[in-house]
Amino acid sequence: MDQKTITKKQGEFANYPQQPHGGKLVDRVLRGAEREEELERAKQLPMIMVDLEAVITLEMIATGVLSPNEGFMNEADYKSVLNNGRLENGLVWPVPLSFAPIGERNSQVIKSISVGDEVALTDESSEPVAILNVEDIFDYDKAYRASHLFGTTDRNHPGVDSIYRRMGDVALGGPIKLLRRVDWGPFEKLRMEPKETWKLFYEEKKFRSVGGFITGANPLHRGHEYIHRNALEEIDGLLLQPLVEMAKREYTRHEFRMLSYRSVLDTYYPKNRAILSPLRVTYIFAGPRETVLHALIMKNYGCTHALIGRDHAGIGDYYDKYASHHIFKDFTPAELGIDVRLYFEVFYCTRCDAQATMQSCPHDERYRINISGTGIREMLRHGILPPKEIVRPESARIAMQGVQPKGVDENNEGTLPVGKTIKSLFPYYLESTRLGGPKRQQPLTVEELTARDLEAAALDARANAHRIYKGVFEEYSFLSDTNRALQPDWIADAREAVRRQQEMVIEDLEQKVIQASDEASDEFMYQDKAEAQKELEVAKRILADIPSAMRAEDLDYRTWNPLPYHRYRGSDEPSE
Repeated sequence: MDQKTITKKQGEFANYPQQPHGGKLVDRVLRGAEREEELERAKQLPMIMVDLEAVITLEMIATGVLSPNEGFMNEADYKSVLNNGRLENGLVWPVPLSFAPIGERNSQVIKSISVGDEVALTDESSEPVAILNVEDIFDYDKAYRASHLFGTTDRNHPGVDSIYRRMGDVALGGPIKLLRRVDWGPFEKLRMEPKETWKLFYEEKKFRSVGGFITGANPLHRGHEYIHRNALEEIDGLLLQPLVEMAKREYTRHEFRMLSYRSVLDTYYPKNRAILSPLRVTYIFAGPRETVLHALIMKNYGCTHALIGRDHAGIGDYYDKYASHHIFKDFTPAELGIDVRLYFEVFYCTRCDAQATMQSCPHDERYRINISGTGIREMLRHGILPPKEIVRPESARIAMQGVQPKGVDENNEGTLPVGKTIKSLFPYYLESTRLGGPKRQQPLTVEELTARDLEAAALDARANAHRIYKGVFEEYSFLSDTNRALQPDWIADAREAVRRQQEMVIEDLEQKVIQASDEASDEFMYQDKAEAQKELEVAKRILADIPSAMRAEDLDYRTWNPLPYHRYRGSDEPSE
């Protein structure tokens, strides 16, 4: 078989509800005898050493994850993507695939080759990974790439920093052939290539729609789950792809993130509709542009829908809070070829007793526990299991084992100041004394909060998150149940006791008013009639405020329909 790009015949995709991006699913993985021959030939070619990020990108290209790209971009496509978010032929593609090797030895090799040559790309052990057919050689301007892709040249931006650390001054463009795939270790048993997911979705499971969900450094939390469950109400299946490898050390390690996903999926998700498969992809930190890339990756895996959260692929304060939503206004649904579903920030409202967004919940921050991935990681680092309303314990217990570096420093600080952690998860805490509680006389500041405040906020959430709506319901139920067998007698007993006691107070005060003088002989020792009368009026108001016991016989008036039930069950004519 020719191992160049396999252009799928329309007939092979005709019965599928989706098509690969650009109409073809790339396969540049060499197999069998051809692979053995090319491996031997690669050892005779000029060699360029590549890092792990490049190895991952090579595998993504070769297996069709980045279809229709067959290799690294030439200069025309590279600049078109940076300037317009499209390949030179007009097809949407948001992030350039460029290859500008760094290092003195690599630079010498690049100087020795010309367009039309082939080079072997090797890993750090000098073993060939792929062969690149050089079709273009062009100058690589780091500042130009950074400013167009990230909107900044600030080295504090991790994507910008990566350009200057990893990339050289000359780029090579051309198609690649993959010679060797890297074993994914614990993820090998879960990994799936696009060609496998297409078959699974549409031939084996007979789905007609699939929602894709790509997530990064956080364990599965209830915000993710909210999005998944909403999607499952109308979509046949879910493809959940946690990103693995290339994560910063302060994130939850990817092995534990995958295990936290598996634990929750096993217990709370429909097993035949939710598919978990890791995605080994390089972090670009390109914010909204990376969000579009992820949508196209989902499309190449066969997904008909892309599920996008509030801050998908965001980084710090470099992008607007909803930049990953706004960018989709730049592309029509037809040219994207995937139904993009945008979700607002999810939080847990204790008054609604549900996960919600600002689109569906009217309540303010007094009742809110935020679902912040960063805040959740920091709680885990402090050794505190987050509230069950924002992370299921099945997920958090495992994720806590994979937080790096573990624990906090000698000042009880993690990678994020504890005050920011509290504000990110418990926004009410700075203004209110407790969930749904009164305002503090003096609001707290982020800077003065300590680990003790984090503990207090966590305990408050554990004790009261479920009680707010429960208390509301109990009040409604006591006032509404005409079947009083559902209500405890002790409440009615207590109310009757309080009324009797207050009636006793009134009886004595009435006698006091009768006996009181119009003027007191000593205002510090005695009351005059007017003051005693006021005291009696207050006591009577208190009696009026005491709710009634609401015994069954007190509620007979609520059942008043005069027609017997046999009239509803059968004929409307009176029985003889």
